[in-house]
Amino acid sequence: MSGTALPQPADPDHAGPTTGADGVDAGSAPPQPLVVRTAVIDLPDDGLTTLVDLLPDTAPLAWVRRGDGIVGWGEALRVDVAGESRFADADAAWRAVLDRAVVRDDVRLPGTGPVAFGSFAFDATSDDGGVLVVPRVVVGRRGGRAWITTLSAGLDAAPTTALLDPATRTPVEAPGAVTEADGAVTAADWPAVVADAVARIQAGRLDKVVMARDVVATTARPIDPRWLLRRLATAYETTWTFAVGGLVGATPELLVRSEKGLAASRVLAGTIRREPGMSDDDALLRAAQLARSSKDLEEHELAVVSVADALDPFCTSLNVPEQPFVLHLPNVMHLASDVTGVLARPTDGAAPSSLALAAALHPSAAVCGTPTTAARDLIREIEGMDRGRYAGPVGWMGADGDGEWGIALRSARLDDADPRRARLFAGCGVVAASDPTAELAESEAKLVPMRWSLRD
Repeated sequence: MSGTALPQPADPDHAGPTTGADGVDAGSAPPQPLVVRTAVIDLPDDGLTTLVDLLPDTAPLAWVRRGDGIVGWGEALRVDVAGESRFADADAAWRAVLDRAVVRDDVRLPGTGPVAFGSFAFDATSDDGGVLVVPRVVVGRRGGRAWITTLSAGLDAAPTTALLDPATRTPVEAPGAVTEADGAVTAADWPAVVADAVARIQAGRLDKVVMARDVVATTARPIDPRWLLRRLATAYETTWTFAVGGLVGATPELLVRSEKGLAASRVLAGTIRREPGMSDDDALLRAAQLARSSKDLEEHELAVVSVADALDPFCTSLNVPEQPFVLHLPNVMHLASDVTGVLARPTDGAAPSSLALAAALHPSAAVCGTPTTAARDLIREIEGMDRGRYAGPVGWMGADGDGEWGIALRSARLDDADPRRARLFAGCGVVAASDPTAELAESEAKLVPMRWSLRD
């Protein structure tokens, strides 16, 4: 683990100095406590002032759905992690910060008080590792109530509220003309990769594997993440729109929510395309076709079982729906199941955090396959790219460990070296009955949200 920096006084738009794994800046005094203040604010809930409108153009943080959620900016703390221990290292660093925190929370809702945003690589071998960011300013809204949380280092430090002033934000500018290029594997070659996976499944090597591909987009002007967030949050309001560490997207899949002793996970697997301009009657017919598809039902059942098996050790009771429902999105329809459970109360020690639950659930069959080890090995062997933080957990957690973690789907990784470039991702579940050409078409449908969000 590197950069487990406890908060130091710093410019509110930049991270503090890098520290060692013990959280102490070499040659300096021990770190000061993190002072956290949360207070009610008046934020109109009229659809005109969205949470993402408050963000700056640099390193915004967001987790928004149906107009509610939290957004943040500035860095009081940043933790970069890597390898198999990336989740545990981030969790431990967060607990260490909270041990030194002084908190005044006048609102006491999920998302108030100190919160950390996180995004983690799909594969432990990825160079992208993971990142946990504690912002200096957080604004949230839930159930008609809005709040601001400010974080600063030192008991006498003043809260950072000036960043709420619209005058401090640059205007949002469209990226301009977009050109695309093939990613690690060309669109022409990708069906052969899927065919290889189908052959391995039919030979009995595994039951399911998720194959992903990427596309590289280049824009005329630098990509303002706020442009993407506003468009995604408006057009795909039933998804969780997110931005963490340069990864921006709108995921329909909730890996886990932990709140007041209850856990929930929304599982998606099994997809059919929804054509632009499709009538409601045609959409219902297409949904019925998906609900009867033996291929999609098999893929979905494997994903649900993998989530239920992973959650079961943490719960005293678990509710697993017998049949999925069809989730309608503007570009696709998915088979979906909401798995819920009552979390066990440990007799000794702390309850697992939402991040620990996400680590236990990752990777689910919805993004990896079944059996997990065989699917992950096959992905490493034939997929032909490093997914980075695509298909990994993304979300937030609070001081009590509760939080929400989605799976980073329908997303783009903004290029740190070139602000005009982004990698767009899509993946498809492959089973014995999969058709490679159909899977390519499905991947194209799943690329629609990010392609659309980049355009004027």
